[in-house]
Amino acid sequence: MDSITRPAASFARALHCLRCATPYPLEYHDRDCPNCRDAAPSALAVEYDPAMLAPRPPAPSGPGLWRYGELLPVAAGEAVSLGEGGTPLLALPRLGALLGLEALFAKDESREPTGSFKDRLACAGVSAARAMGKRVIVSSSSGNAGAAAAAYATRAGMPCVVFTFRGASAPLVTQMRALGALVVYAERDDRLHLLQEGIERFGWFPTSPFSTPATGSNPLALEGYKTLAYEMAEAMGWAVPDWVVIPVCYGDALAAIRRGFEEMVAMGWTRAVPRLVAAEVSGSLGAALASGGDELPAFRRNAPSLATSIGADRGTFQSLDALRRSGGCAVTVGDAEILRWQALLGCEEGLWVEPSAAAALVAVEALVAQGRIRREERVVILLTAGGLKDPATAAAAMPEVPAVPRDLDCALAAMRAAYGERAEALA
Repeated sequence: MDSITRPAASFARALHCLRCATPYPLEYHDRDCPNCRDAAPSALAVEYDPAMLAPRPPAPSGPGLWRYGELLPVAAGEAVSLGEGGTPLLALPRLGALLGLEALFAKDESREPTGSFKDRLACAGVSAARAMGKRVIVSSSSGNAGAAAAAYATRAGMPCVVFTFRGASAPLVTQMRALGALVVYAERDDRLHLLQEGIERFGWFPTSPFSTPATGSNPLALEGYKTLAYEMAEAMGWAVPDWVVIPVCYGDALAAIRRGFEEMVAMGWTRAVPRLVAAEVSGSLGAALASGGDELPAFRRNAPSLATSIGADRGTFQSLDALRRSGGCAVTVGDAEILRWQALLGCEEGLWVEPSAAAALVAVEALVAQGRIRREERVVILLTAGGLKDPATAAAAMPEVPAVPRDLDCALAAMRAAYGERAEALA
């Protein structure tokens, strides 16, 4: 394995296990905690110089993600950037009214360079890899993480290997290849085995999960997601929402967002950490929360979820830890509800997202119905990626496009038949 040096001029000092707090050097970024492997496999997290989190006024500068560069594990001068970060926090008044909420917002990550929030992960990860003298980026991905890894590796002048699977969204596979990735299909368990062997034999730098069972992505890369919390707070005048709802696979963003909010409290930028919600398809996190233990059960579905980006059958300790620390919860979501909210978000608010992103709205609806989210509370959902990542799923749920003659009355009648009340106000 290549020797690794610490990125220069960074506040990152070490790693520690989220479960047992055992410290590790930064060189362990591609490993899990051996002490916890037989109990509840745990991810590692970055530790910074305590001086970084001393109370001070917020004074971010510059554009996008790197306006918070001193809070990342790579010096800003080492950044591999494509203009990521700085995505809008949009009010959703129509959907808020539909749900009975006074303040519903969406952090729209479809505006990122490759169209998903994974760009924050890849940006931090590839920047760290290049600063450490690594030669190859590797990812095991259903699509978004692979596309992001490919883009940033290419930007850095590094090759990128992506292990994906047959059945992954065709547009995403095309995007990965168009951005320079060396893409191969492999079975689910084989993908991680191949990735691990590449790490061990050649020192490849993983941006995605790298262990079995998965504990989460590379902790250095994962720090890029913290900027979502900083941006949410800054957009709200350094206040914080009451709830942040996130579609969850392995909980990378969930864990990092929690740390971002906790860091802002430590620095005196904000006064509270919002309650976090995991919108999951497996039910693994919900079961672990109900049990009170640390074990994450695996729940296999009879058929794959339409939300392929969050299709894991088992949660991670980092997700569970983030939910517990924030007083949050997990909501299991289904395909029918995902498709309904995907359509409503597009038709009511003009935002077309991939199915996985719409899972956040399913969770909000459930928590409002249970009385857990109150009308006056401020809610932010994370829209993880845009609809062009998986257009076939949305298209399959739409009516056939009507063909009409050269007669406007016939065209209006055809639109009323196909689109119902949405066409009533045309004439």
